Amino acid sequence: MPIHMITMPKWGLSMQQGQVNGWLKAIGDKVGKGDEVLDVESDKIASGVECAFDGTLRRQVAQEGDTLPVGALLGVVADVETPDAEIDQAVEAFQRDYVPPSDDATDVGPQPEKAQIGGRTLRYLKLGEGGTPAVLIHGFGGDLNNWLFNHADLAAHRAVWALDLPGHGESGKAVETGDVDELAASVIALLDDRGIERAHLIGHSMGALVAMAVAEKTPGRVASLSLIAGAGLGEEINRDYIDGFVAGSSRNTLRPHLAKLFADPTLVTRQLIEDIVKYKRLEGVNESLQKIASSAFDGNTQRRLYRDRLARLAPRTLVIWGAQDQIIPASHAQGLQGDIRVQVIDGKGHMVQMEAASEVNRLLNDFLGA
Repeated sequence: MPIHMITMPKWGLSMQQGQVNGWLKAIGDKVGKGDEVLDVESDKIASGVECAFDGTLRRQVAQEGDTLPVGALLGVVADVETPDAEIDQAVEAFQRDYVPPSDDATDVGPQPEKAQIGGRTLRYLKLGEGGTPAVLIHGFGGDLNNWLFNHADLAAHRAVWALDLPGHGESGKAVETGDVDELAASVIALLDDRGIERAHLIGHSMGALVAMAVAEKTPGRVASLSLIAGAGLGEEINRDYIDGFVAGSSRNTLRPHLAKLFADPTLVTRQLIEDIVKYKRLEGVNESLQKIASSAFDGNTQRRLYRDRLARLAPRTLVIWGAQDQIIPASHAQGLQGDIRVQVIDGKGHMVQMEAASEVNRLLNDFLGA
């Protein structure tokens, strides 16, 4: 069996290094593909590093508390019969040849762009080339960074676009009514402006509702729908979370609400909270979020539902949910009519595309066709 190296992953375009929070597997433990072997924290989020190989954990090169650059050696997986001397030689060779990524600003790859599209400023990021493009649509209060664990992996097979919806991220903050039709119109405007005739739409939470509205308005342009913890598939919504997010303006007021997004609240890092605080303090943000929330929700009830017509919206539809979702119940994935592919992932919450990124990416790539 070959000697396999576990290295510091790169989650998102901006990640340069990560801190080791602790090992989840001990030396001598058997590991398999998809097993989380250690926890790492970036400047955006903490997450488990998955093993890509079957074998036995033979070395823990990185120790708890170490901060290491992307690509640095974390551990070694090999067969139990592989001599220690061979593993030592492999580690020595890796460390000798390893070159940390450049921190040169010219070596950061594609970056988000802004343009006047549909009469407003929209920020977007394109990765990948070819194939039928995919468009990533974030949820309420999010932005295109909600896809930082997914964008590049999906873009290995096709062009993938992510955008900040109006009122979110670095797109224009002003909205008129803030209803789903206005948000859907901004996605359609992006398709028109970038010459995207037909696309796979991948939406998270409110972004799934927006994706379904786009499919309803322009059915011939939607190749498929992938709905992750999607709004619009059932009545219930955690309005306490929505109101808490809208009203919060400090670390202390936002932290308990952001913790509801994950099955494991320790994944909410200080930097993630700081990023949300900065966004919430921008002029026009709260007014826009209040309009969007008032339009989408009546108390704890979602105003617009596509559940009974979901199968008619697109040629193919995939629904993914985290079983421990505290914002929109995973039960909304049950009993969907028609040929809908459904996957509920145990132990994960509302931000399942971050908590179970590798599994979600596998599901999406399999569904879209690599």
